[in-house]
Amino acid sequence: MLVSVVIPARNDAEMLERCLASLAAQSRRPDEIVVVDNGSTDRTRAVAEAAGARVVWEPIAGIPRASSAGFDAARGGLIARIDADSVCPPGWLASVIARFDGDPALSVVSGSGDFYDAGPITRRLGKSWWVGGLYWSMTIYLGHPPIFGSNFAMRREVWTEIGPEVHREERDIHDDLDLSLHVKPWMTVRYDRDLVVGISARPFATWSGFTRRLSWIVPTLRNHWPEDSPWARRAARRRYLEEQREAVA
Repeated sequence: MLVSVVIPARNDAEMLERCLASLAAQSRRPDEIVVVDNGSTDRTRAVAEAAGARVVWEPIAGIPRASSAGFDAARGGLIARIDADSVCPPGWLASVIARFDGDPALSVVSGSGDFYDAGPITRRLGKSWWVGGLYWSMTIYLGHPPIFGSNFAMRREVWTEIGPEVHREERDIHDDLDLSLHVKPWMTVRYDRDLVVGISARPFATWSGFTRRLSWIVPTLRNHWPEDSPWARRAARRRYLEEQREAVA
C-alpha cells in the first residue's frame, strides 16, 4: 500500500535532519514524507526539501493544527506520524506495514519511545512513568490503548472519518490524546511494545516544560466531557458489539 509519513515541525532543522536521515535508511522507505512547517524561522523547510520531503506550510502555530494539516495532505492509504525529533530504527516502517497486512481489521497501531538524549535515570523514569504511565492510565480511561503521537500509524479511512471532528484550533492540548478520544467504537487500536522509536527528552529538560505538558491533559479530556467519559465510551462500545451480534444472528 501507499504509505505516507507525516512530521509536524517548528524550528526543528537540526533534529529534523536526523529524523529524515533515519527515514532514508529504512528497509522499506515511505512513498512520501509530508513535513508540516508550522511557521518556522530557521532552516526547517530547506532541510525537508533537501531530503525530498513534501513541505506543507501551516503558519498558525499549534501541534493539533500542524498534524491535522499533514494528515489532510497525505496521499497514502496508510498514514504514519512521527515527530521532528523522532529517530526510527531501520525496520520501523516495514514493521508498521506488517502489522496492517497481518490484520485487516486493524485501524491504528501505536508504539512507544525511548529517550536518546537523556541520562539513565531520566530515560528509565520517562519510559516507565511518562510513556508507560500514560499508556496504562489512558487505556483504562479510553477502553483501548491511547495513540502516541511520536510513533503511530492509521488507515486513511480512520482520518477521513474523524478528521473533521478533531480539535485543531486549540494549542494547549495533546493532539494525540484528542485523536484517541475521537476513535469510534468500531475502530481497533493496538499497542505494540516492540514498535519503538528514539525520542528526545527536550520537553522535560526543565520543570516548566514538564508541567506545561502535564497541564495539557485536563483540557484535552474536558473537551470531550461528558459525552466521552469512560462509562459513556464503554456503553457505546457495548451497543456496537450488541448490534454486531444481532446482525450476525
